[in-house]
Amino acid sequence: MVLMKGNEYIESLRKRGPLKIFLLGERIENPVEHPIIRASINSVALTYDLAHDPEYRGLMTAKSRLTGKTINRFCHLHSSVEDLQKKVKMQRLLGQRCGTCFQRCVGMDALNAVFLTTYEIDKKTGTDYHQRFIRYAKEAEAKDWVIDGCMTDPKGDRSKRPSEQRDKDVYVHIAGRTDDGVVIRGAKVHQTGAVNSHQHLIMPTLAMRNEDKDYAICCAIPADAKGITYFYGRQSSDLRRLDESTEGDIDCGNPVYGGQECLVVFDDVFVPNERIFMNGENEFCGRLVDSFAAYHRQSYGGCKVGVGDVLIGAAATIAEYNGVSKASHIQDKLVEMTHLNETLYSCGIACSAAGEQTPAGNYLVDILLANICKQNVTRFPYEIARLLQDIAGGLFVTCPSAKELRNPETREIIEKYLVGVDEVSAIDRIKMLRLIENLTLGRAAVGYLAESMHGAGSPQAQRIMIGRMSNIEEKKKLAKSLANIQS
Repeated sequence: MVLMKGNEYIESLRKRGPLKIFLLGERIENPVEHPIIRASINSVALTYDLAHDPEYRGLMTAKSRLTGKTINRFCHLHSSVEDLQKKVKMQRLLGQRCGTCFQRCVGMDALNAVFLTTYEIDKKTGTDYHQRFIRYAKEAEAKDWVIDGCMTDPKGDRSKRPSEQRDKDVYVHIAGRTDDGVVIRGAKVHQTGAVNSHQHLIMPTLAMRNEDKDYAICCAIPADAKGITYFYGRQSSDLRRLDESTEGDIDCGNPVYGGQECLVVFDDVFVPNERIFMNGENEFCGRLVDSFAAYHRQSYGGCKVGVGDVLIGAAATIAEYNGVSKASHIQDKLVEMTHLNETLYSCGIACSAAGEQTPAGNYLVDILLANICKQNVTRFPYEIARLLQDIAGGLFVTCPSAKELRNPETREIIEKYLVGVDEVSAIDRIKMLRLIENLTLGRAAVGYLAESMHGAGSPQAQRIMIGRMSNIEEKKKLAKSLANIQS
């Protein structure tokens, strides 16, 4: 099957084997129908449905460099600079349409990073990882998989290397080897869309030394593999999803779509040889980490911009509802929000336009510019959100619950005092205020603000890479030349 539709994707989740999932202190037997989880599934389903929309097919699909078939872009190995730019445009579109994290970016970025790294490992060591990975990538394309790119380990004591940790399991590592494969143990944290995935593509989380060879493992396993446990991450206001009334949907702010993060624990999970793409080649871990990080930092110039468009639209709308849309300071704030958002988009497009073909044949973004993109993303969304809260007024955090709208004794009072301009009902004004709460404080804020700060590495991780690639010595030569200094 190629190019699933959203309903087919949801059905494919039902066909998986049972997953061991814990949420709110309980084991979840049917994740597809759970109200909290289902909202995040809806976001992923959107990536499938838009691929069938004639208006968006050019962005959402691509021609496979492996088979020549039309595939979902989230399974694609980038074949040109244009592909890199379309990726960013696609991510902006999806951010606009769901207002939160749509969860497939990490897998797309992992596919491309592992593709180029396995080629380089094979070229130097004579292994066959690259051909194994090509077979895996072809299957991912054919089955239109959602792939969870697993990179971030819990890390334990950050002052110690993986092999120095008191508890080895704070980094995913090889716990046993057989002729047929390896057994892995450990955990990955902040795993975007893990429960909603078909596969986990596991990568080392940092550059490894010789003593860390058991941690230099890159492999793929199905999401329903024996030995995996999922601990579903709490998000602000998530219990509002459990109120099934129409009024409860108002309190959600974004009633249809949501994001998802999990702690994923691997307890002696077997990985067959054909799904192993790095096995102790620690000298290549840095290359894999740096290339994956670059792809993922590029991604934020698309997805966060799309959600930013929603914030700007919410700001303009609530200003109209409040009757202040023509005020000069409101217009100035909307201009500032737009300036910040388009700057992020410019960075995403720039690092794509400056991308180059790798020895493996796929295209990699300009790594320095991708890190500049993500460094800006750690800052600008917070200012965009601050301006939105400023324009909204305080009611977005003090509004009575939707249950008061369901109570005949209180509904008329709420509608009387929480109305804005005459042309707009109090209910619509409350809905917009709840969306603003969701975007800047609630569940969507996880996929916008918190993820802007820590997703694809912390701000310091980008600064380290920027410092490494800034070529200060060459810049010193330029200054000395103009000043006519010979030394």
